[in-house]
Amino acid sequence: MRFFTLGLMLFLTLVFSALGYFLGLSWLWGLTISLPLALLGIYDLIQRKHNVVRNYPILAHIRFMAEAIRPQIRQYFVESDIDGAPFTHNERSTIYKRACGMDDAKPFGTELNVYNLEYEWIDHSIVAKENPDPDNMPRVAIGGPQCSKPYSASLFNISAMSFGALGPHAIMALNKGAKLGNFAHDTGEGGLSPYHQKFGGDLIWEIGSGYFGCRNDDGTFNAEMFRDQAQSDQVKMVEIKLSQGAKPGHGGLLPGAKVTAEIAATRKIPQGKSCQSPAAHSAFSTPIELLEFVARLRELSGGKPAGFKLCIGHRWEFLAICKAMLQTGILPDFIVIDGAEGGTGAAPLGLSDYVGTPLREGLLFAHNALVGAGLRERIRIGASGKAVGGSRLAMNLALGADWCNSARGFMFALGCIQAQKCHTGRCPTGITTMDRLRQRSLIVEDKARHVQRFHYHTVRSLGIITAAAGLDHPAELKPHHICLRISSDEIRTAAEFYEFLEPGVLVNGSGQPTYRRYWEMARAESFAPVL
Repeated sequence: MRFFTLGLMLFLTLVFSALGYFLGLSWLWGLTISLPLALLGIYDLIQRKHNVVRNYPILAHIRFMAEAIRPQIRQYFVESDIDGAPFTHNERSTIYKRACGMDDAKPFGTELNVYNLEYEWIDHSIVAKENPDPDNMPRVAIGGPQCSKPYSASLFNISAMSFGALGPHAIMALNKGAKLGNFAHDTGEGGLSPYHQKFGGDLIWEIGSGYFGCRNDDGTFNAEMFRDQAQSDQVKMVEIKLSQGAKPGHGGLLPGAKVTAEIAATRKIPQGKSCQSPAAHSAFSTPIELLEFVARLRELSGGKPAGFKLCIGHRWEFLAICKAMLQTGILPDFIVIDGAEGGTGAAPLGLSDYVGTPLREGLLFAHNALVGAGLRERIRIGASGKAVGGSRLAMNLALGADWCNSARGFMFALGCIQAQKCHTGRCPTGITTMDRLRQRSLIVEDKARHVQRFHYHTVRSLGIITAAAGLDHPAELKPHHICLRISSDEIRTAAEFYEFLEPGVLVNGSGQPTYRRYWEMARAESFAPVL
C-alpha cells in the first residue's frame, strides 16, 4: 500500500499515453496529472534526504504540506497523533537542523513564556568567555582506582537502544556517527551485533537481566561468552542495566515471530522461540552481590570501567548499595541515572507514565547519596532522559552529572518523526524495523553524518552556554548558576531551592532528616528495608 500511489500514477501514465497514441491527442490531458506525480514518486524513491519520503513516495508530501501551512494546522495534523510526546515541534526542528548541518539560529528572540511559574534559566556573566572549539571540548575520565583501562568519554553520548528494537541500518548509522564524532554508543541490552561492530565506534556494552549475548541456555550469565566479547578493543565500558526509566521494574517478552536468525545469533537465543527478559537479575539478589558482579565484569573485561544504570525507585535500595560499597570496598566506576521520562519501543502505559523517578529528582538523589556517603569523588554519574540540547546538558551537569546520554535525540537525527509505530515493525522511516524494504529508506552513510553533526552542534551549544556563564569548563557549572521561578514574586537558585548534602554526613549520622531516615532503613546485605 505504501507504493500504491506511485504504481497507480505509473499505470495511468502508460494508459493515457496509449490512449493518446491510438485514439487521439485529446487523451493526453491525463498526463498533466499522472506524469508529474509519477516522476515525483520516482525521485522520492532515489532521493537520500528524507527517510519517510523513500518509504512513502508521493504520499509523504501531504505531511510536509500540512507542516508548511501554519502553526495551528501543523500542530493539528502533525502533533495530534503524538499527544504527550516528549519533544515540541521547535525542539524536533532544532535537532533536524543540527543533524543536517543547518544554522539553528532564529529571529525575533525567545518564544518561551518567561512569566510561567515553572520557568528556569541559566545566569550569564558580564565577563563572558570566548566560545570554545567543539572539537577541543573537554572530556570526562571514567574509571576509578579499581579500573586499569579508564575511558575518556565525550560529555554527550548515544543512550541504550538495542539491536532488534532498532534495525541494522539504524545501528550502523549510529555507530558510524559515533566513530566520526569520537563519542560512545551504548548497545542497549540486546547484545553485541555485527552491525554495532562494523564501523568501529566506541561501545558501551549494556548487560540486562536477560544476559543477551552472554547467556547459557537457561538464561543465566555465561562468563566465558562475556569475556570473549568484552575484551574487544571496541568495547570501552560495561554497564549493568538494573532498570529503565520508561518501564522500571518490568522485564520484556520478545515474541518468537520477531526472533530472526540475526537476532538469535546476537542474543544467543533459539530462533523462532519467544524469549522472556526477567524483571530482575539472576546473577545477584543483594547489594553486596551486585557489587561483586560489577567487580567480576570489570575483571572479565580486562579492567575496563564497569558500572550500572537504573531509574531511582525505593530510596533505601540505592542507599543500601552505597552501604555495600563502604562495607566491601568494591566501587562501580560509574552510575547512569535514567529518568522516568526516558523512552522505549513499547511499555505498559501505567509504568511509562506513573512509575519511576524523573531524571532531575533521581540525579539529585544519587548525587547527594554518594556525597553523603563520602563516595562521590571516586564514582562518575551519567544522566539519561530528554537531554537533547546544550541547555539541558548544562543543567544536568550543574545538578550533579558528569556526562549525558540521549536516545531519542539521536533517533530524530536519523529521521524519526515520532509516528509511534516502533512496536509494530512498520516504522515509516526505517529506524525501528527489521523489514529490509523499509530499512532501505535509511541511508547509513548520510545518516551517520547527521548523527555526527547533531552531536557536534549539541556539544557546541553546551560550550556556548558555558562560555556565556563566564566559565572555562562545563564541569564548573554548579547549582547556583541555575535560577528557578518559585512564585510570581520569588526566584531562587537551584542551590537554594534543592537540598545538597555535605561530604560524609550520612556516614557520620548527621545530615538532612529525609536522607538520614532512608539511610537508617538501608542495609548492605539486602534490598529489603529495615522497618
